[in-house]
Amino acid sequence: MTRILVTGASGFIGRALVAELASSGHSVRAAMRQPADVFPRSVEVVAVSDLTRPVEWRALLRGVETVVHLAGIAHAGPEIAEDAYDRVNRLATAELASAAKAIGIRHLVFISSIRAQSGSTSTGPLRETDAPRPTDAYGRSKLAAEDAVRGVGAPFTILRPVLIYGPGAKGNFARLIELTRTPWPLPFSLCRNRRSLLARQNMVGAIHFALDQPSAQGETYIVADPEPLTLAEIVAALRAGEGRRPGLLPVPSVLMALAARAMGRVEEWQRLGGSQVADPGKLLGAGWRPTIDTRTGLTALTRV
Repeated sequence: MTRILVTGASGFIGRALVAELASSGHSVRAAMRQPADVFPRSVEVVAVSDLTRPVEWRALLRGVETVVHLAGIAHAGPEIAEDAYDRVNRLATAELASAAKAIGIRHLVFISSIRAQSGSTSTGPLRETDAPRPTDAYGRSKLAAEDAVRGVGAPFTILRPVLIYGPGAKGNFARLIELTRTPWPLPFSLCRNRRSLLARQNMVGAIHFALDQPSAQGETYIVADPEPLTLAEIVAALRAGEGRRPGLLPVPSVLMALAARAMGRVEEWQRLGGSQVADPGKLLGAGWRPTIDTRTGLTALTRV
């Protein structure tokens, strides 16, 4: 089996990925800022800095054949300076890729983001052939990191996941779950916007696919569950897991948008009420098969 370095191993995706790789028989080196006893004993846990400072990547790569690079600033936010995104997401990735090339790593799988390609909304389905148009510092840093990985010359695969959900999800999705768990009706019945989501187990499966398929090397793939849902359908699925009715009120979306603007929450509303459909057709065509559909995954997430 392969010896794999996973950076960002303590994160939302990293923990699940390391456990899956270890259970599949791979030899895993899990790099994280604060080593903790959270993995099987077969996993080698190592400490790494927070990427705001240079990392001794060659030492971490010694004896490794493959790398899955998850570490970075995971969420966009105005409180984070653009140079911080650049240092952590772009420069650290470029330094890792250069070290991987120099040491002869067989494969670097870089987990980018759909935000390297688009803002929080899009007018049509996003595909890999579209010209990238990131709209914030986070997206720009991820796109620059992709360019660095491609430019180094080491064997690579780049994955661009959409918003990922699963147990322990943080950020926007955690806030949406909190909202659906309130006892009150929600004004989303007329929200017909469609959004692509991605189950964490499907993301882990996509990484497995990239690692296992030689044809994935040199490719960039969008990763999303195949069926996008409206906001109303997302809330209905989450509440179904609690054994509840959707409890949705028919408030026009334009009024919701106006209210968000009045409260200074336009970006937050766009991430919730705007449309963003990402087409995983290229990855599906290559042979990836998601193991769970979005409705089932969302219902399972809140099942009581």
